[in-house]
Amino acid sequence: MSKEQNIAALQKQGEAVATGKLEALREVFAADVVDHDPAPDQAPGPEGYIHFFGGLRTAFPDLAVSVDYLVTDDDNVAMAYTITGTHNGPLMGIPPTGKKVKARGMQIARFKDGKIVERWGSSDELGILKQIGAIK
Repeated sequence: MSKEQNIAALQKQGEAVATGKLEALREVFAADVVDHDPAPDQAPGPEGYIHFFGGLRTAFPDLAVSVDYLVTDDDNVAMAYTITGTHNGPLMGIPPTGKKVKARGMQIARFKDGKIVERWGSSDELGILKQIGAIK
């Protein structure tokens, strides 16, 4: 697949997360995708991402993701991103606070046949918890 096709798949992921139409993630992630940095209790495969992003959208219904920097080759797409949102739903058992959050993250995705087959990534989870007042 080409760099452009891999970027298009990543854009489809972003659109699915932004709109809440998470079923589209089945078209982005391979059934046997390997996530080197899964969220706590994240199930394997596309269903794990659907559940994870569903929970994130419940906690932050106005969740937005912007790509700050993108690097590609024929098989990989690496990006730095910023997420923003308002904590208007429960997050890991923490009741909504109404506080706005902004956090940075990075992801590297390896593609095969137009789908993500391997993923590495990290978001500023500690920063999010500080911003909503869950920790000091």
